[in-house]
Amino acid sequence: MHPRKKRQRKNASAMKLVGSLLACFRESAGLTQRELAARVCVGEETIASIEQGRRPLKLDLAVTLDRILETKRALATAVENMPEIDLIPAWSEEYMDFEREAIALSFFANQALPGLLQTQRYARAVFHSRVPAFGEDEINAKADARIERQEILHRKVPPTTSFIISEAVVRDRLGGNEVYAETLRHLSACAELPGITLQIMPIGRHSHAALDGPFILLETPDHQHLAYTESQRGSHLITDPDEVSILARRYAMLRTQALNPEETKGLLSQLLGEL
Repeated sequence: MHPRKKRQRKNASAMKLVGSLLACFRESAGLTQRELAARVCVGEETIASIEQGRRPLKLDLAVTLDRILETKRALATAVENMPEIDLIPAWSEEYMDFEREAIALSFFANQALPGLLQTQRYARAVFHSRVPAFGEDEINAKADARIERQEILHRKVPPTTSFIISEAVVRDRLGGNEVYAETLRHLSACAELPGITLQIMPIGRHSHAALDGPFILLETPDHQHLAYTESQRGSHLITDPDEVSILARRYAMLRTQALNPEETKGLLSQLLGEL
């Protein structure tokens, strides 16, 4: 049996090198980041992120930049020869594609915070907990990729996003006390972002609509409704309307059982005050 293919991500050090090359070539051409961005029809932040090594330079953009900066395929050649490391399991790739384009997302989490709410250090703690263990470079790359996903929450028109999180997850001190405090502050900040609703499912309830485990609902730009679940060794993208409907009804019930958004903010403030 052939091993599953995995989506790969450019090595972080190589990304920084390519970014530095781009900055050098741009400055030699006498262009600002804004001027270069306008010429290649991308946002100024895209050029800045690439130069800082926070975003990989895609091959098609590298080719365009080589033409505009007259750098004789230097950037394209660098991109083509960048080292890569495995990043996203094959079973998650399809969901990630839908997540990037979704206009609405709903998360129920009872083991760990959803990736879109994790801090860098929390994400690292999650990957440090993995058995068998990841290497340090892989932990760093996976944590970086998880944080990059959060860009969708800060888009000019962000998706409508709902999170219902078990109180046990919020009280868990994964990564230690400093990470815990940082996480509480981060959750409080996220609760104030446009388009986000955050609710905590309190412990000690006598009933619970989702005892079968965590799941995600999403709506695509063409209004297709999908669901996604993960297990220990795989995942399931659910497209059957009847199955999606069952999970949607469960989520609707969860929203009535969880603390409302204002009560949730109050609990986060209380937990911060107890530190």
